[in-house]
Amino acid sequence: MNDRQAAYVIFSALYLPSMGGVQNYTANLARALESMGKRVIVVTSQLGDDPPRETVDGVDVVRLPSWNLLGGRLPISRKNAAYCRLLSELEEEPVAGVIVNTRFYRHSLEGLRFARKKGLAPILIEHGSAHLTLGNAFADKAIEAYEHVITQRVKRFRPRCFAVSRKGGAWLEHFGLESQGVLSNSIDAASFRGLSSGRDFRSEAGAAVDDFLVASVGRLIPEKGVEPLLEAARMLAEAPCASEAVCCRRPRVVLAVAGDGPLRPRVETCGLDNVAYVGRLSSSDVSALLGQADAFCLPSRSEGFATALLECAAWGVPVVVTDVGGVDELVLDDSYGVVLRSADAATVAEALEGLAADRDRAMSMGCKMRDLVEAEYSWHSVAAKVVDLVEEAASEEDGV
Repeated sequence: MNDRQAAYVIFSALYLPSMGGVQNYTANLARALESMGKRVIVVTSQLGDDPPRETVDGVDVVRLPSWNLLGGRLPISRKNAAYCRLLSELEEEPVAGVIVNTRFYRHSLEGLRFARKKGLAPILIEHGSAHLTLGNAFADKAIEAYEHVITQRVKRFRPRCFAVSRKGGAWLEHFGLESQGVLSNSIDAASFRGLSSGRDFRSEAGAAVDDFLVASVGRLIPEKGVEPLLEAARMLAEAPCASEAVCCRRPRVVLAVAGDGPLRPRVETCGLDNVAYVGRLSSSDVSALLGQADAFCLPSRSEGFATALLECAAWGVPVVVTDVGGVDELVLDDSYGVVLRSADAATVAEALEGLAADRDRAMSMGCKMRDLVEAEYSWHSVAAKVVDLVEEAASEEDGV
């Protein structure tokens, strides 16, 4: 008889060391559950040379062999001998509950099948608020069709559906799935500030003391608004002055771009002296960058609940963002941040120039969002909700 503690098994197609919102959400939820004394197993995709099994920060990680499509953004499991062996070992584990992130991966179906085999009601957490996009009309139509087909398969398992934001919950309804609530993305603000590496990003970006440093952190992919952000930086660099005196008063806006992805060469070769690519950053370096930034900009087309916004709030950095994902849950009104009416370059440039010209307003926005996040968003509270849901389901199955 297996006398090991029953595990919380989290299926996530993408996981650390791969970068992204789903990866960070899964890792933080897993650590929070582990800190509560729960045993946690994360089942993910093997994207590179990472070992098929390891324990990281007290969390057991199982990586299923996979083909990595779309540059690793869409992993598909390779059902070879190693895959079968790993799943067989997993099925021998005692399991308390199964959590699946997110709706549109083949890997998610594997998590739902696993829950069915264990006789458990799975919790599915949605992380999107719009269809995936590659910036190509034909490819985007194919991806949209794929999302609808795979979601129809998801619906057959009748999971209990949640989302990381209210907009994510509304997005579930687009597919005929009812959201039962929000399991919000969160942050330990004080710990994140304490991570700072102290790396001098202002110097790396060529920003003088009086320059207005704007950070942008995330995957360098079309839906994150990389192109309009670069065009906005060009417009700010080339904006005409009415007189030399006006030029002297106008703050220079410098953009520091961090991340990786297919648009990285576009950032590196943009040829703008007010844009600096600072690389793919560790969490400690992201903390250092935001600790030095005057603002943050994310003209994204789609988000679940952007981790970067929570990280900005932890440092009190004002944000310039599109109205996607959980933005309206952090930027409650225009005293908390700037919500762009559109993601075009001219609108982005106007918003950044306005903040740069009124630093007192910018600082006030950042402080208000920091107070909100420290009061209402923590991983412990999200993990506690997940535990309650798992225990509630167990009670219903036992007829209690």
